[in-house]
Amino acid sequence: MRPISLSFGGLRVGLLVFVVLLLLYMTATVVPAGHVGVQDFFGSVSDRILPAGINVVVPGTRVVKFSVQTREIKETAAVPTSEGLIVNLDVSLLFKLRPEAAGRIYKTVGRQFEAVVIDPQLRSAIRDVTAEYEAKFLYSASREVVSQNMFKHMQGALAPRGIEAEQVLLRNVQLPPLLTTAIQEKLQAEQQAQRMRFVLDRERQEADRKRVEAQGIADFQSIVAKGISAELLKWKAIEVAHELSKSPNAKVIVLGDKSGLPIILSDK
Repeated sequence: MRPISLSFGGLRVGLLVFVVLLLLYMTATVVPAGHVGVQDFFGSVSDRILPAGINVVVPGTRVVKFSVQTREIKETAAVPTSEGLIVNLDVSLLFKLRPEAAGRIYKTVGRQFEAVVIDPQLRSAIRDVTAEYEAKFLYSASREVVSQNMFKHMQGALAPRGIEAEQVLLRNVQLPPLLTTAIQEKLQAEQQAQRMRFVLDRERQEADRKRVEAQGIADFQSIVAKGISAELLKWKAIEVAHELSKSPNAKVIVLGDKSGLPIILSDK
């Protein structure tokens, strides 16, 4: 009889373990990193958002997982500019869902909120902003201004829904071929004009430098000329002759010419 009792005891323990594991399976859920969980209990959505990791929920609750990581949406559109030209734009939007807004998004929009909310808003922003600018702005460095205005449009449209727009990028701009050629020629002409202005400025600075240098030489010569007299020249000549007469390598005779300056004659 004792073996039968032990058999029933082991069965009870096994059944208890099974029930515990079943309850854990039904109440525990794992939310991946970079995601949050929304609790849907037979149509009743809880305001408590589940963070990443292991969470315990009421049995029967369905946990809908939303990514809160930064994601990218790409859009290609043919849109008119302010002068009526059609340009092709490749645009990227970087965005992420705010964790606290996941429940509201699930109740009001659904899991496919990118296609329902973001895509139409991005297409609208591209069309509205591009229509404010001429085509040359999209081709030059001013394209950053265009992307910034698109970003402001997206930021204002998505923020009330709990979606954070991080950046709008203009990846590629294709203009009509004739317009592209005209813009390139204009840019080349502007660059050439800038180079000519640089050359002229450099030549003008060099001319000013030479003018200042010449004026300095003239001033120096004027000062020196004013300080030199006939008496000073005679005195310097006598000093030189006196020093040369002391040389042991030559015999000299010093005579005076009509100007009064000494003449040194060598006997060699």
